[in-house]
This record gives sequence, C-alpha cells and structure tokens, in this order.
Amino acid sequence: MNEKYNVYLVSDSTGETLDRIFLSLKSQFANFDYEKKEFAFVRTEQQIDKIIKECVGLKNSIILYTIVETKLAKYLSNLSEKSNVPCFGILGNLILHFSKLLNQKAIHKPSAQHVLDDEYYKRIEAIQFTMSHDDGKKLNDVISADIVLLGVSRTSKTPTSIYLANRGFKTANIPLVLEQKIPEDLVSTNYKKCVIGLIADPERLADIRRNRVAIMRDNNVKEYTDLSHIKEEVDKSKKLFKKYNWPIIDVTRKSVEETAASILKIFEIQKNK
Repeated sequence: MNEKYNVYLVSDSTGETLDRIFLSLKSQFANFDYEKKEFAFVRTEQQIDKIIKECVGLKNSIILYTIVETKLAKYLSNLSEKSNVPCFGILGNLILHFSKLLNQKAIHKPSAQHVLDDEYYKRIEAIQFTMSHDDGKKLNDVISADIVLLGVSRTSKTPTSIYLANRGFKTANIPLVLEQKIPEDLVSTNYKKCVIGLIADPERLADIRRNRVAIMRDNNVKEYTDLSHIKEEVDKSKKLFKKYNWPIIDVTRKSVEETAASILKIFEIQKNK
C-alpha cells in the first residue's frame, strides 16, 4: 500500500498558478496518494510559522510554494529545512535566471499578474461575450466572435468556449441538430474569422448522453441517445465542415485544455495567412 502524503500549496497570491503547476506535476505519478492543503495570500512570517507547525505534526508533509518576496521565501525555506520538511520553491530560480537574462531586477511583487490592465479587461469582455453567445444564442451577432465552434451535442463546445474566453478570445458555440440551419454569416465568402468543427466518436457520445439523461431524469429523448441517430448527426456534421473547408478536431480523447490548444494553433495559422 502506498504512503499518503500531505501536500501544502503555499502562495502569496491567489494560489491559482501553483495549483495548476501541481496539477501537471501529480499527473506524472500514477500512484500518488495525497491530501492537498492550500494556503493563499501568505505574506507574513507568522502565517508561515503556523503552516510549518502543522506540517511537523503530520507525517509525510511536502511544501510547494510561490512566494516572490525574497526575504519571506528564504524564511520559509530555512524554517522548513530546520523542521525537516521537504520544501520546493516553484518560481524562485526561474525569476533569478530571468533577471540575469533580461539584465533587470525583478519587482518581487505578489499578485503582479493580477493587474487591472487592458489584457484583464479584454479577458472580462471575452467571458461576457462567450456566456451570452453560448449554445447558439445571439446568432445574429456571431460575426463579432474571434472563434466559432460548431458540433453536435456533448462535443465539449461550452467548456472549451469558456476556457478560450479566459484566454481572452470571444468565442461563440453553435449546436448542430439535424433540422437546424447555420447562420448565413458563417458561410459567407467575406467571413474570415476562425470557424472550427468539433466531432467525437458516436459510441462515446451515446455514453455521455445516456449519463446526462439519467441525471436529468428525462426519458422522452430516445433519438438523443440512439446510436444510429448519433452516427447520422456526426456524419452530417463532418459533411458540413468539409463543405465549407472548416478545420475539424476530434475531441473523443482530448481534454478541454488539449482541444483549446489545437484551436489556438489553428487560429494563429489562419490569422497569419
């Protein structure tokens, strides 16, 4: 039986960066049994003292931290070493190396990435646009989108759109059903925005739809979960995408992040044409 570890994520800001790094780190270890404890906005030695005290009282404690203020980061590192608690700084060496490379001193300011600048407001605007253009809403304004996603039901259109919006891209998504027509703006020869078709394996879609129906307790949806009907939906969507020469991404075995990365790659290629 594997030992269980207590992983402490200590950040002087929201902890979002550290959490994402840990998510990537833990995915590399198949048998990593752990309990995660998160501490955000840690900016005093007193806060660190309490965390170390808790670590010492538990077996197999590990600390990962993102603290940019040099003195406080050193305090945490030294106290961890004295207490025999493994402690790893995520940004320290990286900031130091960048400082040398750029030949300028780092500001060491917590939450420096959360500045209310133009990029921040662009991201907020993209999120608002995407939420109001979800699931085929406001099709008359689809031309304002940076990216348009099309696909049959349960091809991850909404979560992918939201992820892209958080990256600052206005994203509209349109569900394809057999009777529905797509907006004329999308098929116009003058429309130069990024339009992408999402597909998935019909059997996988059938499983996802059956689970959704079970949760919703709606039994009046035989066609929605019927495999032959789903195959017809997917085949027609493929023909539509090929007709208009829209790039196709198969999301069957892709995470939202992987799908979004593929979309952004296509977006950059088309933008630079």
